[in-house]
Amino acid sequence: MPFPLGTKSSDHGLLVANHEFPTAHLMFPGIEARADSSKVVTRNQVNVEMAALGLSVVEIKLLDGQWTAVSTSSLNRRITANTEIEITGPLAGHSRLKTNADATGTRVLGTMGNCAGGVTPWGTILTAEENFQGYFWGNRVAAGELAPEEVRNYEVYGVGYSAEKDASGKYPPASGAPWFGWGFHHDRFNIEKEPREPNRFGYLVEFDPYSPKSQPKKRTALGRFKHEGATVVTKRRSPVVVYSGDDERFQHIYRFVSRDAYQRNKSADILDDGDLYAAKFFADGTGKWIKLHLGKGGADGAALGLASETEVYLEPRVVAKSLGATPMDRPEDMGVDPNTDRLYVTLTNNSKLTAELANPANPREKNLWGHILEISPPGEDGKRDHTSDEFEWEIFLLAGDPGHPQASARGSYHPGVTDSGWFQNPDNLEFDPKGRLWIASDGFPSHKSPDGTPAPVHDGLWATETTGPNRALPKHFYGCPRGAEMCGPTFTPDGKSLFVAVQHPGMEPGATFDKPATRWPDFKAGMPPRPSVVAITKDDGGEIGS
Repeated sequence: MPFPLGTKSSDHGLLVANHEFPTAHLMFPGIEARADSSKVVTRNQVNVEMAALGLSVVEIKLLDGQWTAVSTSSLNRRITANTEIEITGPLAGHSRLKTNADATGTRVLGTMGNCAGGVTPWGTILTAEENFQGYFWGNRVAAGELAPEEVRNYEVYGVGYSAEKDASGKYPPASGAPWFGWGFHHDRFNIEKEPREPNRFGYLVEFDPYSPKSQPKKRTALGRFKHEGATVVTKRRSPVVVYSGDDERFQHIYRFVSRDAYQRNKSADILDDGDLYAAKFFADGTGKWIKLHLGKGGADGAALGLASETEVYLEPRVVAKSLGATPMDRPEDMGVDPNTDRLYVTLTNNSKLTAELANPANPREKNLWGHILEISPPGEDGKRDHTSDEFEWEIFLLAGDPGHPQASARGSYHPGVTDSGWFQNPDNLEFDPKGRLWIASDGFPSHKSPDGTPAPVHDGLWATETTGPNRALPKHFYGCPRGAEMCGPTFTPDGKSLFVAVQHPGMEPGATFDKPATRWPDFKAGMPPRPSVVAITKDDGGEIGS
């Protein structure tokens, strides 16, 4: 974020970085890398995890060609799993968001699972709460005795486990373990004690990085699901549009359209009122945004167990599904081309997609490689109407090895793609000042080829043109350390600095704090591998990619 606000400064700014999830066996000595490691994490270690999550704001300056943190800056800030956050929009004060700690349903402690996000034209950040379900523990059936209306909700979002009472009338203990052991030490993450706490997570959280004392706000009008990304589009005298993906197999692509038109310097709470839509793709290359609502022309609230129109924002998944939105191959990040105004959407993978469940927008059975869609709202390049309910679409590229012997697994790119140019599992997107599309990947280390062999390349960053003779011709630019995922490519306004986030380096099978696969970036005994932001510049000071 250029500093000061409103400038195009490229040598002074605020760096905002998400901290998505903890990895206990890489953070703490003596913990094995196993499925139930969350059960052995101590309360003190859980408290460290809670302090480590959320996001950071750090003032940075370019000094003598090196980006440097201003450690004494009053703008530096941490937002964690214990930061108080305001709940705004249609769900603020709703009975299904009230807990023992917050009888008003308007205040919540923390944000976690923060994955990608977006920037608004008015200078705020939207950070996306994705896999919030992994932080909760408890039996859905037992929790349902306290809150019967939530049992289906738990199942739809993957919260807790399910077990009926045994012959003695008691609930048996779970055989598995949650992703994280927070519910063993803090009651608010145990649904048997706080059955409605999960309803307070799964949102886009807006905050002002330029105001370190400002309170973040969960914008519930943007819907509750496993958000990845938040692409904001504004036009003069038009509503604000926010695109976001629900990052899970067979979930949907969403669009929010604000009730009010955007006005510069007068849109502080514009994201609190508006309509939520889900995308439906047709075989002829057209598509439609389906408004999520109850009643005439919408969903049957009684059949879905939704008591009011407001609850559409709490459980958009069930409404989108009932209205025929297209199930997708894990929709993740999105980006709008600054030149053509077209929207690009990454679909990372879907190993569970069968031939019967495949559809034109998600055409590959057992899609281990992912693909990218191009969505074109009506209008001319640069002047497209993102508020229109109609659009055209096509597959921009199919990821994967273009030389793969299996036709259904073969990647589809520009015919000039090289052995280093192809990739799989596209995740985050970014456009540089020239309008080139940059693609970060997530999945090379963790996925295998169809023949069972390890994927041949690492995660990293690729760039391609979206128009002209080199359309869909990616070129490899940067590679991750072992076990890491590439995230969040971001450029300074002049295009001369590129920031990338290297997430969970060393997260390979069997790796632990004591026996890591790598100790990047410190390479010091006793230091764990650390997720880090890397600033990339050219030796000659020129534009990245020139």
